[in-house]
Amino acid sequence: MSENNKSQRAVARRLAIIAAIGGLLYGYDSAVINGATEAIKTEFATGDAVLGFAVGSALISGGVGALLAGRISDKIGRVPMMKIASVLFFICAVGCGFSTSIWMLVAFRVLGGFAAGVAAMVAPVYIAEISPADERGVLGAMQQLGIVIGIFISLLVNALLVNVSGGAGEVMGPLDTWQWMFMCMAVPSVLYFALALAIPESPRYLVAQHRDEQAAAVLASVSVDPAPIDEQIARMRASIGADHKPSFRDLLGANGRVKPIVWVAVVFMIFNQFTGINVIFYYSNTLWSAVGFTEKDSFTITAITSLVNIVATLIGMTLVDRIGRRPLLLAGSIGMVVAQGGLALLFGTAPIVDGSPSMGPVTGPLALVCANLFVVAFGVTWGTVSWGMLSEMFPNAMRSAGMSVGTAVQYTSNFVVTVSFPVLLGVNVGLVYGLFALFAFLSFFFVLRFVKETKGVALEDMKA
Repeated sequence: MSENNKSQRAVARRLAIIAAIGGLLYGYDSAVINGATEAIKTEFATGDAVLGFAVGSALISGGVGALLAGRISDKIGRVPMMKIASVLFFICAVGCGFSTSIWMLVAFRVLGGFAAGVAAMVAPVYIAEISPADERGVLGAMQQLGIVIGIFISLLVNALLVNVSGGAGEVMGPLDTWQWMFMCMAVPSVLYFALALAIPESPRYLVAQHRDEQAAAVLASVSVDPAPIDEQIARMRASIGADHKPSFRDLLGANGRVKPIVWVAVVFMIFNQFTGINVIFYYSNTLWSAVGFTEKDSFTITAITSLVNIVATLIGMTLVDRIGRRPLLLAGSIGMVVAQGGLALLFGTAPIVDGSPSMGPVTGPLALVCANLFVVAFGVTWGTVSWGMLSEMFPNAMRSAGMSVGTAVQYTSNFVVTVSFPVLLGVNVGLVYGLFALFAFLSFFFVLRFVKETKGVALEDMKA
């Protein structure tokens, strides 16, 4: 590898890391509610249904944010959308921290969800569009790494605050502990905005806007393609269309029907959520408390699980460009079936005490092992692959629109799981995990039949 190529790869990696801070904020925003749920329930005297809505409200607006972000980013650019998201995250952090009613909290959660939807859609697209083809898998996984680090930071902050104050509902200075949990998100949102000021626009967006000179300058700093830059720009323009203006109509074929690749992306992101990954990080404190662990132990267990998730993602990043996307996804589906099936069996056969399964000295640790095995199976495979693959599977002309729809479906699926889980938890915990195992089982055959390998394929060569 030439020194010039090393320098360009280093620039692409640095840009991917900066863009992935949006994923970190997405992860923090989505998981911070975990440590606050019981305190919020007590503070505002809410029932399970309202609590579920408070947790899932950010997911509704996240889907809307993802849908709108694709079209808007095609007009004003990827980087301006990152700046908008950072400002909205900051407002959400402060607003949630000073909320005086459940509906005020929901309102700011909705705003934060919108920001997360924007970040979740824009960052993977930007990363895919500045990455060398042979590193696009690992750099695309930066989004997921950002998400899991954000989740870990959120849970770690929650655990530290609770250990200092004695509980999420305890007072710490002018605010309750759970309010400080939200306020801490303001710090990475300011960092995200500051770094977004220093990164260049996506070259493929610039070509679509006929700003070829600027695109050439960006390509000169990040591209390792041996072809002359003029030729690279010509290929981009050919894949986009000389006079093409991206829109959601690009997702339809000549017959007016949705293109097959869009359906693949939709089902792909449904399976991404219906295997139950976010239940681990949204409700694990409540779940472990319900089966006999103390509040402090539940916080610690959840933080450790989040750390396991980071390690799993790092392992997946070392594999995704070596062995490909499909093999990882297939292996992950098998691992998730085993882990979630184990949880279904353990919770389904546990004796019921005061309306909840009671875990003994053997079954309790086994449940923890199964939960962490599930996190490893998901993190190494589906977690690492999903965002990067979603951003790269579409042709240039429809990437933003396709990514918007896929991200919106992910949020919608996440919302369905998040809102229904508190209710289903009170009905039969074993049944819930049995359903997660069933979806993991079905995901194996979906990948086997419909998902195509994208390892090493140039973005200009992706087909609808």
